Amino acid sequence: MCQMRALALQALCAREVDEKLQRVAQLAALPTLTADPAWECSAPPEIPGHPAKPELVAPGTVPRRAMHTPEGRAATLHALTHIEFNAINLALDALWRFSGMPQQYYVDWHKVAVEEALHFTLLRQHLRGRGYEYGDFVAHNSLWEMAQRTRHDLLARMALVPRTLEARGLDATPLMRQRLAQAGEHEAAAILDIILHDEIGHVAIGNHWYAYLCQQQQRDPLQVWQQLRVEYEAPKMRPPFNLAGRRAAGFSEAELALLG
Repeated sequence: MCQMRALALQALCAREVDEKLQRVAQLAALPTLTADPAWECSAPPEIPGHPAKPELVAPGTVPRRAMHTPEGRAATLHALTHIEFNAINLALDALWRFSGMPQQYYVDWHKVAVEEALHFTLLRQHLRGRGYEYGDFVAHNSLWEMAQRTRHDLLARMALVPRTLEARGLDATPLMRQRLAQAGEHEAAAILDIILHDEIGHVAIGNHWYAYLCQQQQRDPLQVWQQLRVEYEAPKMRPPFNLAGRRAAGFSEAELALLG
């Protein structure tokens, strides 16, 4: 019964990209999606496993990317690829780390991990078609840093990773898609269409389990979200916002009003 969550942990610890993808493929191929909610395991020191490259630097030191040059567009595509690599790890961590949840919680994050691996693969293949490899540019690790800070609190994890940081992808992706299409990167734009469609579902999963936990703990979702954003120093929410995408992902009108 613990196979799903144990496999997720093994995939999370995998350092090499292809090994991580292979282990996620093993997750995808499980004949039955059944997890043992009581299964627990101490976090190994190698979490998360990641390759030697890309070099991870502070977010503010990542060079700006000029879309009018081939290298600038490649750097943009690399940044998107790195986001999806982090997203694989985030889904795997949500799947293995937190015990005591309903079966559907584990099934949901299994689905997210598999889809994030597909997104990464599509972007990496496209990057390779431009003569570059994942790891050729520097990257930052802010997504995982928030996961690390919320590792002991599932409510905070759901509030601040899928509902806050990953939801920013719903805002940024349409604009990035437009810029890529205007630069002639139509294949990359089509990949972003796939990603945006799936990410709405991923954020919706985060919204669902956040609401579930708030109800279970008899806490007010709006108040808790505001408190956690301050407590964990989440990045400030800046427009423009993809309100249609956020509504599709389950944000209420009251929550959307807080974005401004």
